Amino acid sequence: MDLYQFNEKHVRIKDIYGNTHIGLARYANYDFLMCEYGGDEDGVFIEDFLIYNSQIESIEKIKIHGTAELWTEQLILRRYREEDAAELYHYLGSDPAMYRYSGWNPYATPEMAQETVRRFIAGYEEEHSYSWVMDVDDVVVGTIGAYDYQDGQIEVGYSVVKGWQRRGFATEALQKVLEYLTDNEDIPCVTAWCAADNTASCRVLEKAGMKLVRTEPQGLTVGDQTYDKLIYEYRKTTE
Repeated sequence: MDLYQFNEKHVRIKDIYGNTHIGLARYANYDFLMCEYGGDEDGVFIEDFLIYNSQIESIEKIKIHGTAELWTEQLILRRYREEDAAELYHYLGSDPAMYRYSGWNPYATPEMAQETVRRFIAGYEEEHSYSWVMDVDDVVVGTIGAYDYQDGQIEVGYSVVKGWQRRGFATEALQKVLEYLTDNEDIPCVTAWCAADNTASCRVLEKAGMKLVRTEPQGLTVGDQTYDKLIYEYRKTTE
């Protein structure tokens, strides 16, 4: 069976033991599995579970909705886990730079971080719930999500941990999420905003393909600071 065609596709696998596996498939070739696991054939991983070619009874591509696991060149975008709360408090909640231009800090205390993570996890049952952790080798390096879906429009936001910035993670994650929301979830318009002074965030939005559509002079107040508010949009491309 040619398993490579299912690489980085969401699939449903029925194995020869009667089990069903659903998730994002990652193809592993013969040489890799022979070297790492002693296997003498190719296979696929569903999360960390390896299924060899000969163990597959059937495999089919499926369409997944909501917060599906997504892969970029450098990142895994995955669902929150309760154990993420401590890292999110330490690396995001306790760093004032993370909320300098937003004033929004859902990880400000360990308790708030735990409550935020639990709320996101509970929200995965909702139709238009999109909340991801940016993961590099099981290390939380940032977050990205889309919120407030209404009338074919949704707002996206992201944060990258200070020590992991300037590596292209924000742009890479945002591009993947924009593609997923418009192509897979059929949401016509994704919006974002940032303070005009936050030039780094402006660059990320523009590099990811979002367009500046409106400026609200003095439209954003954070503490005792007031900034021009820039509104960006990304719209699904049509043939």
